[in-house]
Amino acid sequence: MSRDTINAICTNFPGAELSDPSSGEHDAWKVGGKMFACIGHANTGVSVKTDSVETAQMLIDLGIGIKAPYFHRSWIHLPLDGDTEELRHRLAVSYDIVRSGLTKKLQNSLPPRS
Repeated sequence: MSRDTINAICTNFPGAELSDPSSGEHDAWKVGGKMFACIGHANTGVSVKTDSVETAQMLIDLGIGIKAPYFHRSWIHLPLDGDTEELRHRLAVSYDIVRSGLTKKLQNSLPPRS
């Protein structure tokens, strides 16, 4: 999977917005102003949020990803050459986790997730 493919997946999430906090080096995907996916300048993979430190550790132990550098321990870094369906699933889960943590008012202002 490539950076462009990940960006194409993320753009389909309702209310998702691409942010570049470092002038061309990162693609940070956000919903409601909160990040759910980030591709760094090294372009080795995408970092996503999990529901807990334990889930992140389990995914690391299974070899699905590694600890996401510079992020909380509940985030994992998925390699671009990993399983495509796993990457899609983890992006969707991360989006859903972050979206569900937004205020109800903000959640209700976003288009529904199909």
